[in-house]
Amino acid sequence: MTGVLPIALDEARKLLRFMSKSPKEYVCVMELHSPVDEARLREVCSEFVGPIYQRPPLKASVKRRLRVRRIYELEVLEVEGRYALMKVGCEAGTYVRKLCHDIGVVLGVGAHMKELRRVRSGVFKEDETLVTLHDLKDAYDHWRETGDETLLRRAVQPMEKVVEEVPKIFIRDSAVDAICHGASLAAPGVLRLTDDVRRGSTVALMTQKGELVALAIATASAEEVLEAEHGIVATTKRVIMRPGTYPSMWRGRA
Repeated sequence: MTGVLPIALDEARKLLRFMSKSPKEYVCVMELHSPVDEARLREVCSEFVGPIYQRPPLKASVKRRLRVRRIYELEVLEVEGRYALMKVGCEAGTYVRKLCHDIGVVLGVGAHMKELRRVRSGVFKEDETLVTLHDLKDAYDHWRETGDETLLRRAVQPMEKVVEEVPKIFIRDSAVDAICHGASLAAPGVLRLTDDVRRGSTVALMTQKGELVALAIATASAEEVLEAEHGIVATTKRVIMRPGTYPSMWRGRA
């Protein structure tokens, strides 16, 4: 497989588990074992959009238990003979090679995945922000030799990019260090938030400057948070910012 592979550095490594659960998008070549009518192929592929049952293949890094995965999009881009070029948007943990096999079973002719390229992982996709490992090495060498960070800053993006599409709660400076020590967010610590905050949803806790402090689970909706004067509004689940980055303005238990 080729394509997009997010790599994290320093504190951003704490976001790897979150990134691994983000939706993925692939372009793959499926080889059918016998020719089929193109209209029939497209019809069967459309039946796989939505929640599907899938058992991981024999060569997999997880247990071969039957599980449900969601296919958000399955588009047949081109068909030539026994080969079909497809774009697949899916939930994390979906095996595209197993998807191709299952499509072949339903068609009654058999099929397998011939080629696979990941074109999107969460917010990261094949666009002007994508760089190769060679680009990264060249940018690093250029910085070492000249001290110019321009190429390096293009290759290494801020970790806030990861939560670009995540609901956000912006917090007061006085609450930052407490969150960095694992405290939950209380209503008085909230400055503002985005409208898409929902009870039970994952939210990003941000400083006034837009720095990522932690990932949390909202315990109230956006409307409820705005009306609250006290009480916990988000439970901290993964602290990203190092304690001490902001001055301590809270007192722990003696």
